[in-house]
Amino acid sequence: MVLGTPPRPTSSPSMNTATQGSSLVDVLERVLDKGIVIAGDISVSVGSTELLSIRIRLLISSVDKAREIGINWWENDPYLGGRSPQLLEANQQLQARIESLETELKALRAAQPPVETAHSSD
Repeated sequence: MVLGTPPRPTSSPSMNTATQGSSLVDVLERVLDKGIVIAGDISVSVGSTELLSIRIRLLISSVDKAREIGINWWENDPYLGGRSPQLLEANQQLQARIESLETELKALRAAQPPVETAHSSD
């Protein structure tokens, strides 16, 4: 027995917790399977005048669970899907510049005489 630590009663049953016997992976799997919502409101006031109000809503779930409850905004977001017209146009311009530079490089190489290496003979 360590001094300063009260003895533990042996007759009381142990308290079971939701994560007892579970690893972090098991807990994460349960959360993603069922989903979890975290909500909160933050407000900053001076006296009785509210200066700032922030509403926070966070949903953590698997992609399958999110689709099941009707959330699929990432599927139609052009910036996430690479379907943005600006991104496609910029990509095409870069491809054209690369092709132009490669053509110019080939032409310069073809115009230069081959470089001969000097061999010394004793």
